[in-house]
Amino acid sequence: MLHLQQLSKTYKTGDKALNDVTLEVPGGQVLALIGPSGAGKSTLIRCINRLVEPTSGNVILDGQNITKLGAHGLRKMRRRMGMIFQEYALVERLTVMENVLSGRLGYVGFWRSYFRKYPQTDVDEAYRLLDRVGLLEMADKRADELSGGQRQRVGIARALIQDPALLLVDEPTASLDPKTSRQIMRLICELCRERDLAAIINIHDVKLAQMFVQRVIGLTKGVVQFDGPPEGLTEEVLTRIYGEEDWKETIEKIEEEDEAET
Repeated sequence: MLHLQQLSKTYKTGDKALNDVTLEVPGGQVLALIGPSGAGKSTLIRCINRLVEPTSGNVILDGQNITKLGAHGLRKMRRRMGMIFQEYALVERLTVMENVLSGRLGYVGFWRSYFRKYPQTDVDEAYRLLDRVGLLEMADKRADELSGGQRQRVGIARALIQDPALLLVDEPTASLDPKTSRQIMRLICELCRERDLAAIINIHDVKLAQMFVQRVIGLTKGVVQFDGPPEGLTEEVLTRIYGEEDWKETIEKIEEEDEAET
C-alpha cells in the first residue's frame, strides 16, 4: 500500500509543482496520472522515490516513511520501487541480458556487479522475464540494436527483476507508434495483475489511460482535479483538467476503440 500525505513540491524559482497531494494506492492497482504539460505528473513520480526531494508531506510505502529515510535506508527502499523511463535509460553498449540484470545492482556487492558476476538465480529470473516480455531470443543483442518498443520491454524486465512492491512508469509510450503503445500498456497491466503489483503510470494519452487502467488521477498545476475510474472522465472533467476543448469526439472515439478491442 502506498500513501501520499499532503505531498508538496516547490522549486527554488517559486513554482509549485505539487500542492498537498493526498492519495492511497493499494497493492495490485494500476493508475494513470493525466494532465497537461507542467501539471506535476513527472514530479509526483520522482518525489515518491525521491529522485526529486519533496518540500513537505509524506510518502509511505508498506508502512515505511520514505521521506524520513537517510541515504542508506533510501537505497534499500528504492529496491522496492521499480522505475520505467520514457527514454528507456538503457546502457547502449551492453547486451539486453546485462541491462536486465542491472536491475539487481541494489542487491549484489560492488565487485560482483563490476565483474557482472550475478547469482545464477538472478540470471535464471532474467531469462524468465525476457521470455515473458517476448525478447528471449534477443538476450545477447546490444541495446542499441533494438527498436523503441523492444527497448521499453527491456526496461520493463529490468524494473521487474528488482521484485518491486511498486512500479513507477514515466511516459512509457511517448516515443512509440500507436500499435506498439497499446502493446506496451497491455503488457504492463498484465504483469501487474500477475504479480499483484501496484503501478503509477504518467501518461499524456488519455485514450490509452481509459482503455487499460483501473483508476485515473487528473492533475492541474499540482492539484488533484479528478480521482476515479476511467469512465468518470466526462467532458466536464476533462475540461476541468485540461481546459476548454471539444472533448465529445475524444470520448466517442475511446468508446468505439474499446468496442473494437472487445
